[in-house]
Amino acid sequence: MPPTFIKFHGFGNDYIVIEAHQLTAVPDLGTFARAICNRHFGAGSDGIAIVSQSVEAGADFNVRIFNPDGSEAALSGNGTRCAAAYLYYQKLWGEKVLRLNTRSGIKLYRLHDEKQGRYVFESELGKPGLHSDSIPMSTEHALERVINYPLKVGEETFAVTAVQIGNPVCCIFVDDFNALDWRRIGKTIETHKQFPDRTNVVFIRVLDRQQIELQIWERGVGETTASGSCSCAAAVASMINRKTERLVTALMVGGEAKIHWREDDEVVITGTAEVVYSGDWLVAPRKP
Repeated sequence: MPPTFIKFHGFGNDYIVIEAHQLTAVPDLGTFARAICNRHFGAGSDGIAIVSQSVEAGADFNVRIFNPDGSEAALSGNGTRCAAAYLYYQKLWGEKVLRLNTRSGIKLYRLHDEKQGRYVFESELGKPGLHSDSIPMSTEHALERVINYPLKVGEETFAVTAVQIGNPVCCIFVDDFNALDWRRIGKTIETHKQFPDRTNVVFIRVLDRQQIELQIWERGVGETTASGSCSCAAAVASMINRKTERLVTALMVGGEAKIHWREDDEVVITGTAEVVYSGDWLVAPRKP
C-alpha cells in the first residue's frame, strides 16, 4: 500500500505529516523528503514530519523533521505543531497536553482551540542557547552572548545577534526590508564558515516594544512565510538587545505568532496549524 500523508500549514509554512510505520519500505528518508517536498514533481512542502509512538520516558509521541534538501532538522516550531495537529485530527491523541519527543528534546504542546481543522497550540520550544559554543558559532574568543557581532560577508559586514532555539539562528536588525537584498544575504550567511552547522537567517524590523516584523531565510528551505523556531529566536534577540518586552507578537508573511520568554527561561510560542489535504504517495521507493 502506498503511504498516506496529510498536509498541514502553520502560517503558510507547510509540512507533510506521515506515520513512521508507512515508511518502512523507504530506503532513505532524506531522498524521500527531497522527492515529496518538491513543488513541481512532488506534493510540495517546506518539510516533512514523521510521527510514531514514543518509548521515551515522559513523551507521548516521537517526531522527526526533514527539510526539502533531505537534511534532518533538530526542531521545527511549525513542523512539530503540524505534527501535533495531525495526532489530534487523526484522533490518535485526545488529551489537552501533548508531549513530543524531538531531536532537540521533549516539547510540550497545549491545545487551546480547534475548529474545522484549525488548531491553536501553545508550545514550549525550550531554553535559548546564547553562548557562541551552544549556537554553534565560531568566534575568535568564546562569547557568553553573541550580540552586535561584526560578521563579515564578502565585502559587507553585518551586526548580528545569534541564538540557538533547537536550531542556530542568525538575526539581523533592519529599518527597511526593501533597503537590502535580504534573500541574497540570507542565502550567503546560511552556509557561512562561522556557522559549522549552517544557520537560519532572520531579518527583524522592530515596530514597537510589543511587535516585531520578520523576513525569514530558513536553513535547508530558503525563503519561507513563517518559522516557529526562527520567530522565537528573533523575539529573544530583540529582548536581549533591549528593543522589546519579554512578550511580543511576531508578524510574518504568513501570519502572526505570540512569543513569551518566561522568567523560568522557557520560550513559549502560540500559533496555529491547519489541515490542507490528504493524499497517497504513489511514487515507488528508490535507492539513494
